[in-house]
Amino acid sequence: MLFFRGINSVSIDTKGRMAIPKKYRESISDASDNQLVATIDLHSPCLLIYTLDEWEIIERKLMSLPNVDPQTRLYQRLLLGHASEMEIDSQGRVLLPSLLREHAKIDKPAILLGQGNKFELWSQEAWDSSRPEMLGTAMSNEISESLASLSL
Repeated sequence: MLFFRGINSVSIDTKGRMAIPKKYRESISDASDNQLVATIDLHSPCLLIYTLDEWEIIERKLMSLPNVDPQTRLYQRLLLGHASEMEIDSQGRVLLPSLLREHAKIDKPAILLGQGNKFELWSQEAWDSSRPEMLGTAMSNEISESLASLSL
């Protein structure tokens, strides 16, 4: 299983292409033959980027949910409907679909954030404005039950 970690400054060129950092390229190639899938995040102004094999697991889980539930249908519609396949080219770049870039307001400077089984792609501006709030929330809130046993 791939595990993406760390924060990377990336640049989006005028055609909407982003170079995948070199340290991830070989493992992405091995895991999913240079195939990635991007979709929107429903809770933050960013995109979620998965290897194709990891996305297919999520896709199957989403499709196995009962679509008579309106919230399930909404999540299926938004996550699956926005899912776009991307291939890493010979120069290590992917073309980010314009509708996804527009949704997350991603322009030239961007942040690629490793999140274990996926990346989050943020515009530099959204990241810079959201990060202090996230840090403040994390420091001021009580620890949830699921985090209580975590020792750092």
